[in-house]
Amino acid sequence: MKNMTEGSIVRHLIAYAIPMILGNFLQLTYNAVDSIIIGKCLGENALAAVSTSNPVMTIMILGASGLGIGASVLISKFYGAEEESRLRREFSTTVIFGFFFSLAVFAAGFLLSGSILLWIHTPPEVFSDANLYLRIILAGFLFTFQYNILSSALRGIGDSKTPVLFLGISCILNIGLDLLFVAVFHMGVAGAALATAVSECVSVVCCILYIYKRIPVLKLSRKECVIDRLLLKDTLRIGSLTALQQAAQPVGKVLIQSVVNAQGVAAIGAFNAVCRLDDFACIPSQSIGSGIMTCTAQNRGAGKTARVEETFKKGLLVAVCYFPVICSLTLLLKTPAIKILTPDESTEMLAMGVSYLSIKAWFFIMPCINNAIQGYFRGMGKMNLVLFCTLIQITIRTILVAVLVPVTGISGEAYACFAGWVCQALFEFGCYFRFRKKRQNHS
Repeated sequence: MKNMTEGSIVRHLIAYAIPMILGNFLQLTYNAVDSIIIGKCLGENALAAVSTSNPVMTIMILGASGLGIGASVLISKFYGAEEESRLRREFSTTVIFGFFFSLAVFAAGFLLSGSILLWIHTPPEVFSDANLYLRIILAGFLFTFQYNILSSALRGIGDSKTPVLFLGISCILNIGLDLLFVAVFHMGVAGAALATAVSECVSVVCCILYIYKRIPVLKLSRKECVIDRLLLKDTLRIGSLTALQQAAQPVGKVLIQSVVNAQGVAAIGAFNAVCRLDDFACIPSQSIGSGIMTCTAQNRGAGKTARVEETFKKGLLVAVCYFPVICSLTLLLKTPAIKILTPDESTEMLAMGVSYLSIKAWFFIMPCINNAIQGYFRGMGKMNLVLFCTLIQITIRTILVAVLVPVTGISGEAYACFAGWVCQALFEFGCYFRFRKKRQNHS
């Protein structure tokens, strides 16, 4: 547990962000290894099947993570205000509601998986594998949802290290099971999906045991396992907006994926290879944004207004300083990185991916800026504003992709993405300065 209402803000943000960066890198490393194993062992069509299914699952995962973030904001606020009773009621409410909600999402997704894949123009030669993979992954979503809620609660009280440990265990297990099920037992894409579901289950069990043994503030008695209607209302108000915001990007990406799918199997593989590297590149700025959110919420709960504003300014500086590092590394390692993520015989896929990534590397400054300011708005409880700004970005990006990609190929997506990021940042900073002026007038 970490109290961010005292001490150096920069030190708090870095100490909070580093474990999250490591944890997310572990998760993305597993995703990359999963793609490598599937691509090398099963070939181009199997890799395209998994790649086509991933954006659909990402929508659900980010929706779950959005609800977790919404609950984390309230937990951070109660923790900063030292209201432990309300904190535990919030935790209980989120866990119980999340369980039933995840069951409903699983049932709907399982029944509609085939229709969804048809809607996003999944090529006929990969449809069967994509549908099988997606349905098994949906079963694992029941565990994924709970892990997001439990890890968000731990982060809400300033503990960003422990979720990384359990994520690391899950990722190592996942890779081992991937090799066993795919390379040894020859279970195909079903083996890769089953490996993911089992490892997610293990991470949930680890979180539950740790909380009940080591975190008294989150340990619930049987009498405390209830849903507080007022807190549920607040959680859904904040969490649903956050879930919509989290899901907006992958919904747009599904639309983008449908445009890319029309370009052929090579374009699908190249696009998704770059998306995996793009995820790696953006993880540190996203983690810094999460640190800004938690620090802002704790200080807001403690009534320290000046420290709230200082959190945003110093957090933005830290995020922007990351850009030259990631841009240089991406340009230096672009070819070997894409080569690892594509099948050996796919020279066209490799060429497409390198060209696309060479352009996108220069634009990574924008997510550094946007993640910082969105972390601030989340910490202030301005979830509707975060959602609206994200919708601006993804709408502009999706429209431009539909116009550019059929003409220029997948490299056109990089320019479309940059245009969306710029428009989002301009609107966000306009809102920030208006919001700050209003607060100054009232003080």
